[in-house]
Amino acid sequence: MELIAVIKGAWGWTGLKPDQIVGDNDFGNLMIKDETGRYWRLCPEDLYCKVVANSRAELDHLSQDQDFLQDWYMTELVQQARERLGPLRPGFKYCLKIPGTLGGEYGGDNLATISFDDLVTASGDIAQQIEELPDGAQVKLSIID
Repeated sequence: MELIAVIKGAWGWTGLKPDQIVGDNDFGNLMIKDETGRYWRLCPEDLYCKVVANSRAELDHLSQDQDFLQDWYMTELVQQARERLGPLRPGFKYCLKIPGTLGGEYGGDNLATISFDDLVTASGDIAQQIEELPDGAQVKLSIID
């Protein structure tokens, strides 16, 4: 399935109507242009997908922000994942086994690889399930085959 369709299916509940993928990183973060020209950041490890720029000019300005760039490239975490897990195979991304939003560690034994499509789908599903929960709510993950 085309990644745009995967994004729409997994994250459409946020209001995102994806038109074009503008960029991605080794942890499957995506910069997505929607049908209205806004730019969204999909962040699987933190279970969010939100508008970060309302125009290309705003995105260009954001891309000059050093804090944003450090967060986007995730250099130290990518390096740790590469050392622990090796280089990425085509179609795969690094991920956190337990997302940071749910208390997962940013590194160590919580690092894994996953197909890009599965990462987008799983993170969107989990994010939708916890969307209405208050901060600090107890969550139980159940893995079903």
